[in-house]
Amino acid sequence: MDDARSAASTGRYIGQRVARKEDTRLLTGRGVYVDDVGVPGMLHVAFHRSPIARGRIRSIDLSAARALPGVFALVTADDLARFKVDMLSFFLAQPVVPVPVLANGRVTYVGDPVVMVVAQDRYLAEDAAGLIVVEYDEEDPVVTLDDAKTGALVHPDTDSNVAAATGAEEPDEDLEAALAAAAHLETLAFRHQRISQSPMETRGVVAQPHGSGELTVYLSCQGPQLCARWFAQALELPQTSIRVISKDVGGSFGLKGQPWREEVAVVLGAMLLRRPLKWIEDRLENLTAANQAREQEITLRAAFDAEGRLVASHADYGLNNGAYPQGADSNIAVMMFLWGAHKLPAFSFRARGWFTNTVGLAAYRGPWAIESLAREVLLDRAARRMGIDPIELRRRNLIRRSDQPWTTPMGLELTDISPAECLDVLLQKVDVAAFRAEQAAARREGRYLGIGFATYIEPTAGSTGVAVLMSESAHLRVEPTGTVTAVVSTHSQGHGTQTTMAQVIADRLGVPYEHVEVYEDDSSRGGYGSGAYGSRQAVAGGGACIRAADLLLARIRESAAHILGVRADDIVLRNGVLHVTGDKPQTVSLRDLADIAYGDPDRMPDGHAGLEAQYRYRPPPITMTSAAHACIVEVDAQTGFVKIRRWVTSEDCGNMINPSIVEGQIAGGLAQAIGSVLMEEVSFDARGNPTAVTYKDYMLPTIFDVPEFEYHHDASMPSQAEGGFRGVGEGGCIVGPPTLVNAIADALIPFGELELELPLTPARLLAHIEQRPEIARPKPAEASEAPAPAADAPADPVPVAAAAHNAPAPSAPQEPFAPASGARIDGDWKFVLSTPMGPQAFDGRLATDGDQLSGVFIMNMDEAHFTGTVTGNQLKWDLKVTKPMKITLKYEAVVEGDTLTGKCKMGVFGSAKLKGERVKG
Repeated sequence: MDDARSAASTGRYIGQRVARKEDTRLLTGRGVYVDDVGVPGMLHVAFHRSPIARGRIRSIDLSAARALPGVFALVTADDLARFKVDMLSFFLAQPVVPVPVLANGRVTYVGDPVVMVVAQDRYLAEDAAGLIVVEYDEEDPVVTLDDAKTGALVHPDTDSNVAAATGAEEPDEDLEAALAAAAHLETLAFRHQRISQSPMETRGVVAQPHGSGELTVYLSCQGPQLCARWFAQALELPQTSIRVISKDVGGSFGLKGQPWREEVAVVLGAMLLRRPLKWIEDRLENLTAANQAREQEITLRAAFDAEGRLVASHADYGLNNGAYPQGADSNIAVMMFLWGAHKLPAFSFRARGWFTNTVGLAAYRGPWAIESLAREVLLDRAARRMGIDPIELRRRNLIRRSDQPWTTPMGLELTDISPAECLDVLLQKVDVAAFRAEQAAARREGRYLGIGFATYIEPTAGSTGVAVLMSESAHLRVEPTGTVTAVVSTHSQGHGTQTTMAQVIADRLGVPYEHVEVYEDDSSRGGYGSGAYGSRQAVAGGGACIRAADLLLARIRESAAHILGVRADDIVLRNGVLHVTGDKPQTVSLRDLADIAYGDPDRMPDGHAGLEAQYRYRPPPITMTSAAHACIVEVDAQTGFVKIRRWVTSEDCGNMINPSIVEGQIAGGLAQAIGSVLMEEVSFDARGNPTAVTYKDYMLPTIFDVPEFEYHHDASMPSQAEGGFRGVGEGGCIVGPPTLVNAIADALIPFGELELELPLTPARLLAHIEQRPEIARPKPAEASEAPAPAADAPADPVPVAAAAHNAPAPSAPQEPFAPASGARIDGDWKFVLSTPMGPQAFDGRLATDGDQLSGVFIMNMDEAHFTGTVTGNQLKWDLKVTKPMKITLKYEAVVEGDTLTGKCKMGVFGSAKLKGERVKG
């Protein structure tokens, strides 16, 4: 329950706990999910999947499956070879390694789809899939992060198993000296287990080809407009020929941000066979073959002065990308926000993403969340070692509102964060002194209570540096009936956006909430938008609705004033009725005005028919949300079970559209946080076989594990975005884990410092209590011991994306440049830059004048000019960029014949590969 006021001045609907429009439909079984879709002539799909994690396909015997009555087709990679498919990342960038739709010659993880079976029903398709016989030459798989660093290449055509890399390649001597000289140095090293997103509704797709060459795709996804754009670019088809419909979606949490291999196979199969095809992922497939998340390791060092103030920090980080990640990633966001809310003078890091023979990486609610877990656990440990109260240690280092603007060592400019203020409010709600007295008394009785705190900031609704997330759209129309129809680019997977967007529109226009209908499920209806991604819908979608509503209201008032012969300023729209103020008060219903707008447009200003408006809104670069949480637990020393006794949240959510929905988002994220700390884990044996393939083995939290949360919004202030909104979708999943871990660690202090080995199962906690080893795993290497690449492998690729004027950052071979003379440098070139969001291609020109170099990069109708030097065939130049942040990129390259290879040093972002080919002719 919420006993706090909202910071927003609430309107008629904004800020109110109105009933959700979706609930009646969903709670009475009238929702429409992909599995509810059926079209005439539809056939069903199942996949024959690899039972091994790594190997070469020797042969595929389809004869027994083909002979089964009811089997329509058996589709292999050879059958799909006629299609050119680019398996793009979420950012619509090329993958760093080719991603086959179906396994082509090799399999790279258990569950790799090898054959697509098409049959009259799913039962027959599954039976036929079981009759397919595939012979493999099995190879030893690369399963763990340690395997990836020393084992065979997951993709034989690559130089190393590094999928992506950022950070400093060489140690920062000044930073290392600061760490060594500090009064206190705390080091935390741990591994985070792999997590399955486990949406209630698994992935699903129905692909229906039409005779005109068009295609309708019913898809369980996070945004139909983005997915339609993805299909169009991946298949090189006109976007208008692909319609994506996504009605009700039963959760996603990052898994369904883009189509992936199975969905694409079904679409290609429908195009190939000219029949509608349907595939619904079963739960076994979801737990073994759907992309997963969170398998990562970190070694974090932080130095403090004698008063407990931060001096310097370094992080060494590794992320398991699996075989085919939806975007190769070294998770730069971890480093951006690790100390983003703290007064840290100096920071450096080294981050790598690694290929392995496991299912690929996908997003999961708050993909960078390990930053809060590592930081907050380290702060508690440091406080205990220094003899400082953990709350006081945070207060000494957090950035307050009065400290801003503030620029972090990562170049993040902060103007609107409030974790310290949220902590202040939290401490008004939690009597720490009283708890410590209760804790001491309980320990004398042999009971172990603990309290944990954590603060965090969350970047929401980002609109800088990521092209697919720049803006959202809203198209509003008053129908002839006087009701309002809104077509928006948001998309709900349980977010309640049909409710919140209707609240915003009704409030801003002055019409009844019940008279607003919101549509967000069809790519053919509205303008482009990314849908549910990055906690953006309230900020970006709500902002678009406000701007569109303002335009529509101006049109309504202008039209009514024209018809009634009064001033527009004298007209107010309240509850769907236009009121004329002044000397001659009168009223006109919005429906009567709509009748004129559609039926007698000559009476309208300029004779324009209809009443509608649309707006595309770009929110501020980042809208920050802040919070502080506290959790009280009791750990049973006899069983190792954890009972959460109380959980208190203090959030700066800005102006809340609907507090119930805000709190539902927080609660959902916290439930997932509890699962990740206490029970959830995707695991593999040494051969890469998944060992948690049902919910009997992969444990999810139940209602008995999740407490009733207390919500407080006293610290809230309106954001700088339209409407003053902030996103909250991912916050619970970010701040929840460290809050709970710190509470458990505090409870078990009598038994020593708790080793962070997730999940903290009863067996692991009992091992700690009883002082015995339990399920030991190798620890992550210290930063100074980070393994080097194999001797025959080039240095790690480290990419950064940007448009030409943002000067992307290329990476190059690490071998010393060999001087040569007479190299031909001048001319037009085509470049490819390896970036964290995938390779980016752009054009360029180079010109020399003696030992002077000049050039230009050309991308997206923009140009970035630079000058540098030439020594033989060696080129060097610098390029200053301002987006997404100010940085000087330092390039080095070698020209040999018609080929250019090189690298670009990007400061804290490491380096990235650059390749160029001369344009001939």
